[in-house]
Order: sequence, then C-alpha cells, then structure tokens
Amino acid sequence: MSLKSQYTDLKASFSAQPPDLAKCGRLLTQLKLGLIQAGLLLPHGDANPEDLIVAREILEIGAFWSIRTQDVPSFDRYFSQLQAFYVDYATLPPSKHEYAVRGLHLIRLLTQNRIADFHTALESLPAAVVENPYIAHPVNLERWLMEGSYAKVWGARAEAPAAEYGYFVDSLMGTIRNEIASCEETAYESLPLKDAATLLFFTSQRDLLVFAEQRGWEVNLSLGTITFAKKGEETMDIPKEKIIAASLLYARELEQIV
Repeated sequence: MSLKSQYTDLKASFSAQPPDLAKCGRLLTQLKLGLIQAGLLLPHGDANPEDLIVAREILEIGAFWSIRTQDVPSFDRYFSQLQAFYVDYATLPPSKHEYAVRGLHLIRLLTQNRIADFHTALESLPAAVVENPYIAHPVNLERWLMEGSYAKVWGARAEAPAAEYGYFVDSLMGTIRNEIASCEETAYESLPLKDAATLLFFTSQRDLLVFAEQRGWEVNLSLGTITFAKKGEETMDIPKEKIIAASLLYARELEQIV
C-alpha cells in the first residue's frame, strides 16, 4: 500500500464514528516508517510543501490518537516532531489542528506541574493567540489552579474545546484530589460520606470508596462516615551538642577573620 493510500485510510479510520483506534495505530507505525524513508519525519532543507502538509497532518492525527489511547509519552514524541513543522516551516499554509495540539501540550505541562515551562511555551506564541479557544482553555486552567479555584477546574472538563482535553483535565483532578485529601486528613478526624464526596468532586460513591481505600481511610457505610487514618506524630531529636559545637567553631572562625 502506498504512502498516499495509507494516509487516506488513516484519515478515514480516525474520522469514523467511533474511530478505529487499533487500525490507526497500525497505520501510524507504517506511515512513520514511510516518512522516515522520504525524509519527512524530521524534515530539513527544501522539501515539497504538499508533502510537508501531509506529513504534518499524519503527525497531528498521531498526537490526537495518543491521547485517545492514553499514551502520553507517545503524545510528547508527536508534539516534539511537530515542532519542526510549526516553527521551521511556518511559511506553510496554517494547520487547522495546530492550536488544538499546542493547547494539549500546555495542559500536559500543567499536569506535570511544569509551570515555568508552561509560561515559556505560552510566551513563544503570538499574543493574539491567547484568545483562541484551544489556548484560552489551558490559560484559564493555570489561573484557576494558582487561585485554588478547583471547582472551576472541575467544571472546565465540560467546557473543553476538544474531547482530548478531558483526559488531561481528569489527570489534573487526580492531583487536586490528593492535595484536598491531605488537607482533610490534617483538618478532620472524620467526615460524612456525602461531604467528603462533595469536597473531592466525586459524583459516584463507588469512586469515592475506591479513593478512600487507596488512602487507607476507614469507611463506615452504616453510619455514612469516613474516618481518616491518623499518622503518628513525627518526633525529631535535635542534636544540641553538635549544634553548639558547630556554632562555637563558626564564631571562632569569624573572630579570626575579623
């Protein structure tokens, strides 16, 4: 099968309802080999613009496919490969998928708590692009995270501009839930199940019970309560003699300097 026919087959398989993700995976593997042989996976020099556009779209489909199959490292690789097309070949006709892919990358950085990298990536984009829905979404997420407005982060899943964004928002919520859970363990001895579910943004009691088991919490279904596991108070022996000796030595050295 030729590269062109495989590319056509990939688009059809990915656009199908529901998409045939297994077939897309096989086609992407074959197409990437074809791109390598054609010198288009990591292009350089004066390549045919039409070939570059096809290669770019194949990699963009690969990026979306990675998220739908929950293969985040694969998404990172596709994004890295797409950078050459978005930056080095910026004279190509604009891709309608570019900002969707860039937005996913921004949320990916948020899930890793790479805030500095998030702002670096954002500043590399034209200022007007912040109004683009695909970019505005992760920008809002970052602001809400910094504010501690977790309810807004939770609500953002329903407002995502593309289905793939939901996966990373769910990942963010996992991090947020663990932070809230740590606060609950410190602030309360126990909570009603209903209140714990509300605080942790769980809509299903089953999901809450799974989470509670993972945290080692004691659940009493008859009373409808969760009792948090108490961690033993940490004690720390202060080496007084060593501290005094170090302080005296430091004082003598200062005296000699003066």
